[in-house]
Amino acid sequence: MTGRVCVVMPTYNERANLEPTLSGVFELNPDVDVLVVDDNSPDGTGRLADVIAKATHMTPGLSVEIKSNDIAHDVAFCKDDDDAALLSDANVSTADLKIANRVNAKTTGSKLHVLHREGKLGLGSAYIEGFKWALARGYDIICEMDMDGSHRPEDLRRILQRIRDDEHVDLVLGSRRVPGGTTQNWPWYRDVISRAGSSYARFMLGLKVRDMTSGFRAYRARILRRLDLDGIDDNGYVFQIDMTRRVVAAGGVVVEVPIVFPERALGVSKMDGAIVHEAMRKVTKWGFSRMHRQLHDPRERELERRAARRQIADAPDDDFNDELEAEAEDVD
Repeated sequence: MTGRVCVVMPTYNERANLEPTLSGVFELNPDVDVLVVDDNSPDGTGRLADVIAKATHMTPGLSVEIKSNDIAHDVAFCKDDDDAALLSDANVSTADLKIANRVNAKTTGSKLHVLHREGKLGLGSAYIEGFKWALARGYDIICEMDMDGSHRPEDLRRILQRIRDDEHVDLVLGSRRVPGGTTQNWPWYRDVISRAGSSYARFMLGLKVRDMTSGFRAYRARILRRLDLDGIDDNGYVFQIDMTRRVVAAGGVVVEVPIVFPERALGVSKMDGAIVHEAMRKVTKWGFSRMHRQLHDPRERELERRAARRQIADAPDDDFNDELEAEAEDVD
């Protein structure tokens, strides 16, 4: 089963990651569109994303040209031997246009879109706005992916293949916690926090998903339409846990596939103690509410058993194992 795909990528001060991440996504995932949801990044992430977006909506084969006159220097995208400027703005740097030109060269029918927000409003609300934007435009599969380089474009390809291959699957999670999944260059304490958080959420919520906090995932539009998106107010990484439990409660089939999760190479992580505290507080609240329902309604246990059967962990495939071995050899 095929369909239109939109990858939602929230950003805040991720300017340096725009080119490598978008180039990889477009090169390895033809015809996949990306929506950048920028929270008014002070480093100019949103401005550069706008320039790249304009390039992806123009005719392929454009090059950067600098035009001078008595008033100002303009930079523009122009076709070879064509004096007509397709994009001209004295406030856009030649360097930015060159970045946009390089990213655009990697696209095969893909487009970049940008959604600007007034300030740093949080991860969860950025995804919700992105979901609504994509649903309103008729996308069939809507993904979450980080801009910081910790989510690999080659793993996005595998996640999309899994959801395309089985029309019964509603949510595919890129998982660090199933056989074959791993992290790279993480400090030990971050791995401990991640594992403990997933284990606690699984226990409290009665879920079988192993990587509860994974933010690398693909949803079918139909399952997102079943959810009360307006009723979700989580803005930290607990948003991922909340979305997973809501999909399961709505009758969705969830699959985990192994991914490699490297530590970001550029920029600064947004994780802090407040995010962890929010996750613990909300998961505990949801967990006690679940236990209360089970005590007062015997049907709840049967519903939970049925839900458990809809949470599937895939084994790593041969292609994935070959890729990991090749990467290990390159490192050596």
